[in-house]
Amino acid sequence: MATGVRRSIAASVALAAALALGACESNSGNDSKSKAEKANSGASVVAPGKPGEPAKTLTPEQATKAAPKDTPNDADFAYAQMMIKHHGQALTMTDLAADRAASTQVKRIAERISAAQRPEIAAMEGWLANNGAGKAKGGHDHGSMAMPGMATDAQLKQLRAAKGKAFDELFLKLMITHHQGAVTMATDALSDGNNILIQEMANDVISQQTSEIGRMRKM
Repeated sequence: MATGVRRSIAASVALAAALALGACESNSGNDSKSKAEKANSGASVVAPGKPGEPAKTLTPEQATKAAPKDTPNDADFAYAQMMIKHHGQALTMTDLAADRAASTQVKRIAERISAAQRPEIAAMEGWLANNGAGKAKGGHDHGSMAMPGMATDAQLKQLRAAKGKAFDELFLKLMITHHQGAVTMATDALSDGNNILIQEMANDVISQQTSEIGRMRKM
């Protein structure tokens, strides 16, 4: 289920709860229980349908049952574990820019990437700690799996040895590819994952790194 639909249903459930509470409070006099039940039974919630499907009118009880569960699945765990490592390599690359880059633009984009991805790593580590100590469903650790866009050891060695314009050109080439890989991973997480927080983080990665790819291509 799309994130927007999940949020709309969740909001509808919250609205139903508020309507029910208001009905109970406004009927706190004689026979308040009976009146509240009648008010409850008359309340309705409009729940948006899936793409291409019409909206549905539900009772508060039906809306509560229809609210999607966002229990993390294996794809959510895999995304968090792999993206931590993926971001980690990006930081390894950006840390080299201060001393080796010739272009002020390259230094600034490196700083921007670092400033964005360090807190994202912390957020994913925190999410993993709160949802199973970093272990995917079934106890699997996906952090060592192959990930799109990762630079090879040889490419990293070449980047460390480069300076000036040569560093700038190689850095941009490797980082564009790296970002494209992150966007691919985030897109897969949106398609296969189930947890709302992971999907929000994936959306942030897609938005920010797509924008940065555009900037780097112009340098």
